[in-house]
Amino acid sequence: MLNINPMLEAERRMLTVDQYSYIRTAHRVYGKAIKQIARETGHSKNTVKKVLRGEYSGYKPRIGQAYPVLAPYIRTIDRWLKDDKDRPKKQRHTAVRVFNRLKQEHAFQGSETTVRRYVREAKLRLGVSGREVFIPSDPQTGVEAEVDWGNCIAILGGVETRLKLFCMRSKFSGKHLVRCYPCERQQ
Repeated sequence: MLNINPMLEAERRMLTVDQYSYIRTAHRVYGKAIKQIARETGHSKNTVKKVLRGEYSGYKPRIGQAYPVLAPYIRTIDRWLKDDKDRPKKQRHTAVRVFNRLKQEHAFQGSETTVRRYVREAKLRLGVSGREVFIPSDPQTGVEAEVDWGNCIAILGGVETRLKLFCMRSKFSGKHLVRCYPCERQQ
């Protein structure tokens, strides 16, 4: 006679957010079949299908999130984002930039996650950002970084000078390295 702990059995069957994400990524990005995903995860094909249709009740994003700490700053953030419509894409506010600016200019005490969530919703509502994109990422320490070049204008010795901006962001830590150069060719 088997003695199975019902709590452990329920824990095994219950989907975590990581498993939910894995199922969606495996199917949509890597094109794995439902049957193969069911075998890999140990969940039934019906559960996998529910996850792919977005019907799985174990994962529900919050709708109509209240922002009590952010409420006094919402008009300011919306104004910044509306002003971004007229700017080049590279010069628009990111959620991190909005958070840092709130801390510096308004002594904001809330969390970065709250600002990120609000900025994402506000950009969609105001039509500032493009379509929603999903890129799977599993960064390792010291292995991957995102690099980009941009243009900036700086006043050097009283003269307005056009410089090339080198931007690098570690995918693991999120730390940034930004440097200005006279041209993109550094030999």
